[in-house]
Amino acid sequence: MLFARHPMRVALALIGSMLSLAGIYAVLGVHVVAVFQVLIYVGAVMVFMVYVIMLLDVRDPSFLRRYGPSLLPAALLAGAVAVALGAAVSRSTLAEAPLVASLGDPEPGTAFAVQPFAAELLERYWLHFELTSVLLLAAVVAAIAVVRSGRRHDG
Repeated sequence: MLFARHPMRVALALIGSMLSLAGIYAVLGVHVVAVFQVLIYVGAVMVFMVYVIMLLDVRDPSFLRRYGPSLLPAALLAGAVAVALGAAVSRSTLAEAPLVASLGDPEPGTAFAVQPFAAELLERYWLHFELTSVLLLAAVVAAIAVVRSGRRHDG
């Protein structure tokens, strides 16, 4: 997936990875999370990513001439962020997370209850959801602006 030359193949491989993760959730008995994985990530986010890939037309040679020199610094920055996030996650446990800690321990022999998790998530962290939607909207507007300005300059 990482070394595929065509961006659409990368997106399709990511869809396959997300479907595999949904299968793991289903095998673990958390069927609601598996359905959400398919509906939200595979259904919505990947359609959004495929739309942006098709909108930007990254196979066009002018795109690579324009943005090619910045790919190496962007890859290095992404790698540094991934290492920093990995270090932060490895030093903490899921039980220490504020949202998970507020739910308490599940009863032995029962699956993870979705209702208290969803209620806590949407009551306490509703602003984060709204800010994420505004950020995604800004990303779409920026992608359209980049494409239009590039086509205007190319003639």
